Amino acid sequence: MILVNWLNKIASPQRFYLFCGKWTPWLSLLFFILLSLGLYGGLVTAPADYQQGDAFRIIYVHVPAAWMSLFIYIVMATNAVVAIIWRIKVAEVSIICCAHIGAYFTFLALVTGSLWGKPMWGTWWTWDARLTSELVLLFLYLGIIALYNAYEDKRSASRAIAILTLVGVINIPIIHYSVVWWNTLHQGATVSKFDKPSIDTRMLIPLLEMGVAFSVYFFISLFQRARNEILQREFNSQWVKELVKEKSNA
Repeated sequence: MILVNWLNKIASPQRFYLFCGKWTPWLSLLFFILLSLGLYGGLVTAPADYQQGDAFRIIYVHVPAAWMSLFIYIVMATNAVVAIIWRIKVAEVSIICCAHIGAYFTFLALVTGSLWGKPMWGTWWTWDARLTSELVLLFLYLGIIALYNAYEDKRSASRAIAILTLVGVINIPIIHYSVVWWNTLHQGATVSKFDKPSIDTRMLIPLLEMGVAFSVYFFISLFQRARNEILQREFNSQWVKELVKEKSNA
């Protein structure tokens, strides 16, 4: 009940705007700490891979970016359900803000994967099941952004992209299980095999730190984008006028 009441409070655009502003500095500090630990561990203390040598170190960017490309879409789909059923403005704002961030992470995953694939596979790109479905995810993100920008009325735009987001969610399990369902050059699971991990602990810990750092960065970026989007949508609201007046007098 306490959690429900708290969620109802921050569902207000004004309260969510203030909530984002309050937590962004703390999240930024946490991000830089985790990023520093992850980079130092991954680039300095982690041993070289016995097959790939130091080339494997690109995983400290590629793997977290790939994780985030999927995680962000799941966040979008959750907000899409909320936006369609309850028409909550904050959920509508979150969808389009997530789409921009998700597109960046997906592009980063594809580029770093290509850089990794060249020395490992001997080619920059192959129409591998995992790579192809990840590329489809990038097109989904870009399509959602384009559809949103095609509407003048942003409430109608939000409903349209919420529906498209839910249609596209079928691609998420395809990406995740592609290495199981099809013959693929892409390696299988390593981190998620906690019963018998396929990665040295000295390599795993910095990778997890980078994964959490990327997650924190996502929320920082989401909060900043959401604040801007809320101000644009609510510019005629009394609380926004009072906020502008307060900033002007400061």
